[in-house]
Amino acid sequence: MEVSWEQSVTDSINTVYLLFSAYLVFVMQLGFAMLCAGSVRAKNAMNIMLTNVVDAVVGSISYYLFGFAFAFGDGSNSNPFIGTSFFALKDIPSSSYDYSFFLYQWAFAIAVAGVTSGSIAERTQFSAYLVFSFFLSGFVYPVVVHWVWSSSGWLSPSSSGLLFGSGAIDFAGSGVVHLVGAIAGFWGALIEGPRVGRFDAFGKPVPMRGHNATLVVLGTFLLWFGWFGFNPGSFDKILVSYPNTTDQGNWTAIGRTAVTTTLAGSTAGIVTLFCRRLLVGHWDALDVCNGVLGGFVAITSGCSVVEPWAAVVCGFFAALVLIGFNILALKLSFDDPLEATQLHGGCGAWGLIFTGLFAKEEFVIQVYNSGESGVVRPYGLLMGGGWGLIGAQVIEILVILSWVSVTMGPLFFALHKLNVLRIPIEDEVAGLDISSHGGYAYTSHPAEETHPRFYADYMRMQENNN
Repeated sequence: MEVSWEQSVTDSINTVYLLFSAYLVFVMQLGFAMLCAGSVRAKNAMNIMLTNVVDAVVGSISYYLFGFAFAFGDGSNSNPFIGTSFFALKDIPSSSYDYSFFLYQWAFAIAVAGVTSGSIAERTQFSAYLVFSFFLSGFVYPVVVHWVWSSSGWLSPSSSGLLFGSGAIDFAGSGVVHLVGAIAGFWGALIEGPRVGRFDAFGKPVPMRGHNATLVVLGTFLLWFGWFGFNPGSFDKILVSYPNTTDQGNWTAIGRTAVTTTLAGSTAGIVTLFCRRLLVGHWDALDVCNGVLGGFVAITSGCSVVEPWAAVVCGFFAALVLIGFNILALKLSFDDPLEATQLHGGCGAWGLIFTGLFAKEEFVIQVYNSGESGVVRPYGLLMGGGWGLIGAQVIEILVILSWVSVTMGPLFFALHKLNVLRIPIEDEVAGLDISSHGGYAYTSHPAEETHPRFYADYMRMQENNN
């Protein structure tokens, strides 16, 4: 059947919009790289930059071969737990998905491993990164995607059999992306243990600040820029009009989503700024950057279904959640160099709860039923929508905690037992750049002149010590 020119133009515009969003999300990899590099010590900068590249290239192959199929595979053998078709993009394009959709979802998949890499930075063997990145991007994360974002998933708000009559609303992935990466990072950091010198003999924390605030701020703004593809781009299509209106469609919801994203991140940044000033006695740029990102992580779940004023509430409490989890982590001697577990885990879980409390009925129907009249769905508890949605949100949190723990926990433990997870203490003290990557990231290294400058010097030092 011949397609009308109007439909061709609509499809073309929607494809361009999705591809542009995919490019924005991919820019977040650069943001992660800059943020991670600035947040670690100079002697580990090259290592953390390389792990960000590895997350992208290894994740690309694993998501192409298996991940997309496990996430979105449908057909006669489809089931609520895992996809069973489209391996290595066989039969793509299909009636449901095309190459642009794959590219957009791939950009999400490689972001998950980036979250985990931050939690285990400065003390992990490079070979371990290759293993966990492939497994996380190719299997663990895609299964959760299938549950929540596939039309056949058991948690999906678009499935035929809605959990509690609602399904879990995790529009752009506070749980699917951020909580998954955070729980994986938690187990990695817990099994590895803290960095050498992070806590003294009495268990008190010793500051280990990142070496470059400029890179941290640059990375934060790049991530902010990319989040406009992450959240608004998750609509997939921009040219979808809502019935019974003359001027509203996905384009208006996309604009609102960009606004709620901005407001949540900005509010969290302001609250973090003043709260940390009260706690530590000075204005800290690095803390503010993490606060901004915590607001973005939290709003990612409900960005499309809440009012702008609710986004301010989301950001306010996201900052408090982040600060609270950071304090708890120090008391428990838990070492996460980028605060990734606290930020993406704590704020991601809060974002899911927030959506269950503040989702607006009109917006929920617009996003998941294209504004169809006569549709009744559960919405935010505090908005009068009952317990169905908040119940589904809590279930999502619990199953993600369980699934990632039973998959990534044993993997990290096995790597630990095989002695391929953590680097030797002497290599960690010297720095991963010189011990594993042939030299430092910077030609001038004044802060650490007592350390060897080149790999050959490092090897001679090792021989003398032996």
